[in-house]
Amino acid sequence: MTSILELKQLSKSYPGVAALKPFDLSFRKGEVHALLGENGAGKSTLIKLITGAVRADAGAVILDGEDVLGHDPAGTLSRGIAAIYQEFSLFPDLTVAENVFFGRQITKGGMIDRRAMEEETARILKDLGTDISPRAPARSLSVGHQQLVELAKSVSRNIRVLIMDEPTAPLTNREVGFLYKVVAKLKARGVTIIYISHRLKEVFDLCDRVTVLRDGDLVSTVDTADTTEAELVRQMVGREVIHDHPVSTAQQGEVLLEARGLSSPKVHGVSFKVRAGEILGLAGLVGAGRTETARLVFGADKRDAGEVIVDGKVAQIRSPRDAIAAGIGLIPEDRKSQGVLLNQSVTFNAVFAALSRVSPGLLADARAERAAAQKLCDQLRIKTPTLEQLVGRLSGGNQQKVVLAKWLLTESRVLIFDEPTRGIDVGAKEEIYALMRRLSDRGAAIIMISSEMPELLGMSDRILVLAEGRVAGELSKDEFDQERVLRLASGLEMMGETA
Repeated sequence: MTSILELKQLSKSYPGVAALKPFDLSFRKGEVHALLGENGAGKSTLIKLITGAVRADAGAVILDGEDVLGHDPAGTLSRGIAAIYQEFSLFPDLTVAENVFFGRQITKGGMIDRRAMEEETARILKDLGTDISPRAPARSLSVGHQQLVELAKSVSRNIRVLIMDEPTAPLTNREVGFLYKVVAKLKARGVTIIYISHRLKEVFDLCDRVTVLRDGDLVSTVDTADTTEAELVRQMVGREVIHDHPVSTAQQGEVLLEARGLSSPKVHGVSFKVRAGEILGLAGLVGAGRTETARLVFGADKRDAGEVIVDGKVAQIRSPRDAIAAGIGLIPEDRKSQGVLLNQSVTFNAVFAALSRVSPGLLADARAERAAAQKLCDQLRIKTPTLEQLVGRLSGGNQQKVVLAKWLLTESRVLIFDEPTRGIDVGAKEEIYALMRRLSDRGAAIIMISSEMPELLGMSDRILVLAEGRVAGELSKDEFDQERVLRLASGLEMMGETA
């Protein structure tokens, strides 16, 4: 099969770290080619070099015989290379159609033809299997729908190579099914897809070949049919990974947090309790109100009604600052915009939520702050060349660990994890699971929002299922059943009544 994209001795280094070492790699026309590796393995650097988002130190990127290395993202896009990143590039105040055609608006008589753009956007979205309104503002969309709009932007162009970075991470099972169909359509048209995912099932479902990177170097490229999940995991992490979720060794204690009748435009009378030593799983489809419920507890959104009780007393939580003071921490789903300050150092991000604890005096104690940050980096195995590295330059998994570090330092007794392993590699998942269980075993109360069914069933001690902003049901450990969770989440069953 003809190669459409070839990488020749491509390399990139940053101070103190070789992000990508020189190697050769080719991608065939019309194939779906998986790119695997732990966070920090070099995947993000590689795709940024291909698209021109980052300048390479050396090498070549050959697209259909032309070296496109050195072009900026607009230049590579005009030549047929597009990328859908984990972090969306939508303009929140523009409509869906305006985002899809941004920079290349359809015109008629010298004027922007909004009707034509909306009709074409509606056609593309319908082809993707969704009925998102082309007139809807981007900010009004769920994370899953924003991902589909990003895909529509790429599909609307005459692309030859499409890079998809964790495309299903924010999607529901139904939306993942749409994505599978879109990938098949693009492949049939001869589009080459570079598919980055930590979900190995998707790799074996969709991909023809798979390349594994580790520590910035190429480990192997094989036909997917000629390898196994266990072998790919071993190559990614350089060791055997145990997939069992850690089991609690502690007795559950008193109720640390209780929510009573939480209400907002998207949450309707949600009540629950979580005890010391317990991991309470929140299940539900996209739009069910899970994240919105967490934000009400944390004071990030205004409550129309309801109250939060901490240690048996009503907590006056009107802002995240009040929640932090009450001992509540939130690890948000969108770590880029809500969890870390990308243009600040690892040290600053790790300690700023607990500055009064680390530097209790009037003046900042830089030595104490660095010592605290170093201890957390060692504990969480955060890969960073220095403590002064900007968090925005770390891999996604290491950014997530920095978010965790921040709340560990505050010694929060109640921790809310919203999609804790979204975009995290298998090795880092194992570490985060172990950390969550250690925290609960030491008496922390954990609320975990997850769209990963194995994660939800494996890590939770109890599951609360939400549907359309309401509590649809609650399952104890001995009642866990994947089909039951899905029935409750989809509204086919409500509070024990079968539809």
